[in-house]
Amino acid sequence: MKRLIFIVFFVLLSSICSAQSFVSEGDKLRQGGNLKEAIEAYKTDFHKSPKNWKNTYNLACAYALTFQKDSAYHYLNIALKDDTSLWALADADLYALIDDPRWLDIEGRQLNCFQKQNGQLEQPEYALKLLNVILKDQALDYYIDQAKSYYIKNGNLPQWYYPLGSYKQEIYKNEYDKMLRHIDQYGWPKYSKVGKLAADAPLLVINHHESDSVRKKHLAQIKQACMEKEGSCMEFAKIQDRILVNENKPQIYGMQFRYNSERNLEPFPIIDPEYVDQRRNEIGLEPLKDYLKRKINFEWTIIQKE
Repeated sequence: MKRLIFIVFFVLLSSICSAQSFVSEGDKLRQGGNLKEAIEAYKTDFHKSPKNWKNTYNLACAYALTFQKDSAYHYLNIALKDDTSLWALADADLYALIDDPRWLDIEGRQLNCFQKQNGQLEQPEYALKLLNVILKDQALDYYIDQAKSYYIKNGNLPQWYYPLGSYKQEIYKNEYDKMLRHIDQYGWPKYSKVGKLAADAPLLVINHHESDSVRKKHLAQIKQACMEKEGSCMEFAKIQDRILVNENKPQIYGMQFRYNSERNLEPFPIIDPEYVDQRRNEIGLEPLKDYLKRKINFEWTIIQKE
């Protein structure tokens, strides 16, 4: 069960398809694992509001998750028509599309639109490689999330989780090896050179690696990037806490969770918990009460001191 927790909950970025403030009927069906019904709901909303790019994007994602590539590309091109972000290039829900020649057009167009809006990246080629690593590293997460939901409901894992979990570990290793080659060629990625989304790719890959020796090896570099505002302090905190939790030590920032006897998530024990917000504030993180409520709907009640 420990492995399932790590696979599901230590993720750098949530899929844009599920990160919506408004949850439509299509979103609900998709999150519940009903992709066929979700597609029909998204299509209904598309015909009502064809300019609602979020719904159109989610429709493309749902088609991609069912490996209906032509339909996915059709709606993805509509959704991204006026989009200037790079989110789609790191979205694992689109994993089924990346071996198609049409994906190169998506990459080139989104990179051009992003740079017109935000300025030229110093290392645009490196940025694309990093975004691809993020996407591949999170491949199959939608299906594994369904295993998590099954466990919460039934108290045991579905049989189909195990081959996916094993394959995920293989993906993690492959992406880590690829990341090392990228770093050897281009150097440690920085926000100022490849953008914030791409620069955090190594943190995702390192956090997902099965070996704590890998996390320890890179921890100083990750912390340095955090302190220099060239990398994610949230991911540094997750990795630091994961190392401690895996050594049966109390965590520092409260970033690692476990299932309790009622199959609800709670944070692993925290050292001097009354001072955790002070430590979090020092690296720019929100109060733990707010973070836990948002992430796992957990009520943190320990009064904080300075």
